[in-house]
Amino acid sequence: MIKVAIFSLELVITKHRLWGLLILALKLFTCIMIILYCRNMKSMTDVLHYSLPQEVECSMFIPNHSHHSLNVPQHHIFFLETSDRLSPNFLCMCSVESAARAHPEFKITIYMKGLAQKSAILPKNLGLSFLSCFHNVEIQPLDMDELFKGTPLAEWYAELYTRWEPYRFPILSDACRIAMMWKHGGIYLDTDFIVLRDLGNLTNTLGTQSTYVLNGAYLSFHRRHKFIELCMKDFVENYNRFIWGHQGPQLMTRIFKKWCRIRSLRETNNCRGVSVLPQEAFYPIRWQDWKKYFEAISPSDFTEMLKNTYAVHIWNKKSQGTKMDVATNSLLNKLYSNYCPSTYKIMKTYL
Repeated sequence: MIKVAIFSLELVITKHRLWGLLILALKLFTCIMIILYCRNMKSMTDVLHYSLPQEVECSMFIPNHSHHSLNVPQHHIFFLETSDRLSPNFLCMCSVESAARAHPEFKITIYMKGLAQKSAILPKNLGLSFLSCFHNVEIQPLDMDELFKGTPLAEWYAELYTRWEPYRFPILSDACRIAMMWKHGGIYLDTDFIVLRDLGNLTNTLGTQSTYVLNGAYLSFHRRHKFIELCMKDFVENYNRFIWGHQGPQLMTRIFKKWCRIRSLRETNNCRGVSVLPQEAFYPIRWQDWKKYFEAISPSDFTEMLKNTYAVHIWNKKSQGTKMDVATNSLLNKLYSNYCPSTYKIMKTYL
């Protein structure tokens, strides 16, 4: 009996060791794949950057360009670059250009983590040189220590790099936008949006991603709004670093349901001063259908699709790496040519 028990125990220990080794091997494989992917992407980016000029002549790409100063702005649109990247890609350039064109009297700010905090000189690259041509665009460093100070997210951020986080960068981006929104208010946009029309009449709003989920890729709230404060508190209290979107779209969905005391998004789209805009306002194409951006579309279908749309989310997480052929009649080409024509001209010139 004792021998049988010992043998059974050895079998259990052996099985646990095998499972442990298997899990360790999977984690190691995942790490290797991520490292290889990052190296390949960096290599591809470096090759592209070496073939592009570091500066652009503003007058060549922006008709009627002038350096006239912006009056004291009443509204603010901001973008965040929470990685250390300092060279905006073409989609980011298009996002900022489209926002600047649609809002000539707004201040448009790109906050970049990679910028040296006290450096007044921007790095030389095509993207930053081009975006500096717009009179209402400014590029500022993103000081995360200062951003999270005095918010419910401060302790969470202090511990962020002390543990393994499978989705650290997207979660950090989710945290930054709500902290920035709470401290300063205004309009936040992801850098893979293309703005089609004026957003200034939208206040205390966010967008519907699908029937069951909201999304924080676009946000517009007053400074220190209670809804955003609740988002920050829930971010910490119900933190789950292992579920994709738990701190982003699912967070927005949870808080809106609590805010309105509802169980389903179908029950209301407006309560207590916060409104949710329909899917076609910002997400007319679902993330599952991102390839449609690279498919041809007729002028009439283009107009019909976007008749109720304020800005279009391109789902860069899915579409990055897909080559955009500037010679085709695709939906993405039409968006670029209509709403960020200067970026489009640069692409046609240098690609």
